[in-house]
Amino acid sequence: MQLSEATKAILNQVEMVVNQIKDEDYTKPVDVFNNSTIGQHVRHTLEFFECLMAGYEKGIVSYDKRNHDKSIEVDRTLALLTLQKAKSFMAMCNMNKPLQLEVDYNVEGQDEIVVSSNMAREVIYNIEHAIHHMAIIKIGLQVLCPYVELPFGFGVAISTLRYRKDVKA
Repeated sequence: MQLSEATKAILNQVEMVVNQIKDEDYTKPVDVFNNSTIGQHVRHTLEFFECLMAGYEKGIVSYDKRNHDKSIEVDRTLALLTLQKAKSFMAMCNMNKPLQLEVDYNVEGQDEIVVSSNMAREVIYNIEHAIHHMAIIKIGLQVLCPYVELPFGFGVAISTLRYRKDVKA
């Protein structure tokens, strides 16, 4: 499977969940999330894709400088549009494009580090980051939204699915 197809498959899973969840449940604080919401986790996941899309043309990606756009976390329609935009972008981008990744692990934000990367590596990071947050979202769905039908493997790493399959065989 190509990276663009793998990304599309992950984003399709998120889209299936966002399509099913009720607006009030999307924005309802969840106790086990320390009162954050499913919408906040969706927003966080999508913002990493937005950072990658924005950085693609400039050749510089920074996940630290994301917008924290509250509208995505309260508006399912905007989240769905963002998912569509990300899927379209991933289908056409050059996975071999060199990129620079900017990170800063200083709380004061004054120690920026720049490392060489490329689009494929950053897409892989975004897939893994999305799966991690999907696992968290799944917990919230179990608490608030038992009516949501989860796609197979939602929030589970592909390597884990493959391992589970091999163990059963």
